[in-house]
Amino acid sequence: PVTVTDFQDRFVDDLNQSDFKLFDENVPQTITFFSRDRKQPVVVGFLVDMSNRNVIHWKTLREAVVELVLNLLPPDKPQYAGYLVPYSTTAELAVDTTSEAGQLVERLEQLKPGGGSALFDAIYMACTRRSLMKGEPIEPRRVLIIVGDGVDTASTHGLEEVLELAQRNLVTIYGLSTQAYGFASSGDNNLVRLATETGGRVEYPLEGVYKDVTGYLSKPQDAGNFAMVVGTGGYATQIAQSLFESVTGIVGEINTQYIMRYVPTNTDSPRVFRRVRVEVNLPNVKIRARSGYYPYNP
Repeated sequence: PVTVTDFQDRFVDDLNQSDFKLFDENVPQTITFFSRDRKQPVVVGFLVDMSNRNVIHWKTLREAVVELVLNLLPPDKPQYAGYLVPYSTTAELAVDTTSEAGQLVERLEQLKPGGGSALFDAIYMACTRRSLMKGEPIEPRRVLIIVGDGVDTASTHGLEEVLELAQRNLVTIYGLSTQAYGFASSGDNNLVRLATETGGRVEYPLEGVYKDVTGYLSKPQDAGNFAMVVGTGGYATQIAQSLFESVTGIVGEINTQYIMRYVPTNTDSPRVFRRVRVEVNLPNVKIRARSGYYPYNP
C-alpha cells in the first residue's frame, strides 16, 4: 500500500503505474500488479485504549470509533471485515473478525474506561489471536487503527517485538491519538514509530481543538487557559468536530491508497530485514509506504 499527498497534504489519487518506481534494497523492481481503485477490501483491527487517561473524553472518542467502524465496514460490502481489541491493564479480543459492523458497535457501547494500558499486548493479540479472512494479507490487506496515546504501562510484550510482528504480517498501522491539548505523552514516539515503519500515520484531533476559536488562550480561568469551558456544549462540539475530521482523514487514506505488488529479483540478499523505497515522478509530493519487510521466518 502506498499513499501520495501534495504539499497541502491532499491525496493525489490520479497517478498511473508508470508514475512510480519501486526499489528493494536499492535495486529497481518491476511492478507486476497496480491498482488505484477506491474501496479496496481491507481487514481493520480497532485497538481502543480503555485506560484511565481516556475517562474525560470517552463518550466522544467512542462516537469517533463508531464512525470509523461504520465507514470502513459498509453493510453492502461483505469483503470488508473488522475486529475489536479494547485494552486497559490487559488486552481482550472483544469481537473476532466479522463483516457485521453492528457487532463492533454494540460491544463499543458496553465498554467503560479504567485501569492501565497494555498497547503492545493488544497489537500482539491482533496479529496472532484473531480469525483470518480468505486471501489475507494480499486481498484483503491488513490495517490496524490505534485509538490511544501510545502509552504502555502493562504489557508483557515490547515495542520492538510487536513492530517486527506487524511488519512480518504486512500490517499498516494508523494512530488516532488521544493526547490532549497542552499535554505531552511519553507514548507519542511509540505511535509515530509504529505508524511510520508500517506505512501509516498518526492523527492528533485533540491537539488543535482551539486553533480557530476566537479568544484562544485569552480567557484565563482556574481550569486552565481555555477559550471554552470544559464540559460546556461549545467545548464538546469543538472536540467532536476535530475528531470527525481526523476520522475522515484516516478513512480517506485507507480508501485511496495505491496497491502495488512485485516479486524481488535480488533474492540473494542476506539481510534479515529488507528495505523498500517508492518514488513518484512528481515534484513536491509526500510518499508513505512501509519501510520494508522480513523475507524469512524468524
